[in-house]
Amino acid sequence: MEFIIYYIIIAFIPIWAQLKVKSTFNKFAKVPTTAGMNGAEVARRILDENGLYNVKVVEHSGFLSDHYNPMTKTVHLSSSNYHGQSVAGAAVAAHEVGHAIQDKDGYGPLRFRHSLVPLANIGSNASWIFIIIGMLSRLPNMLLIGIVLMGLGVLFQLVTLPVEFNASSRALDQIVGLGIINNSEERNARKVLNAAALTYVAAAAVAVIEMLRMILIFTNISRDE
Repeated sequence: MEFIIYYIIIAFIPIWAQLKVKSTFNKFAKVPTTAGMNGAEVARRILDENGLYNVKVVEHSGFLSDHYNPMTKTVHLSSSNYHGQSVAGAAVAAHEVGHAIQDKDGYGPLRFRHSLVPLANIGSNASWIFIIIGMLSRLPNMLLIGIVLMGLGVLFQLVTLPVEFNASSRALDQIVGLGIINNSEERNARKVLNAAALTYVAAAAVAVIEMLRMILIFTNISRDE
């Protein structure tokens, strides 16, 4: 029964976060900004104001598929945000440009996260092989290797949090400072960015909880040996 409750909880957390993001975004995607700029124009304006003339802004398919690619120096905006003139679109576009500004400034946590990507990918893919072998064979050393590999993915999730929060903070400073949104719209833009941050918080929380569970299992197996 405890395992059923546990899996319901870790499944519910990310689902709740995604629903919160979608509902908040859809609400403010219907609220136009007084400046009347679409997401592409918002992104280009902020980039130019920060001397990032080499960073491109392109349209990207998918719902809330917005992201910044540091390898190609490109801000990708989903179609609704690229063309839309809403508070939600402006906030999301500014957030992705916030990552471009972080890249330009050499923001430490962003660099660290980039360096963790290959290790985190290896850890996430390989950890469960060792964990399953360790649990089935009751070999604590195998389980420990799996936990260490899992820890690389957990570390990536935790480092992502300050990167995302900082990008949102930069985004608000830019869109308010440049007059892209007015003071009354700032609160709504902040709601959009806070809701989006929930997905990263949820992912980190689930990763930490799962790792703690593995550590508890390791402790029990080691005690039995």
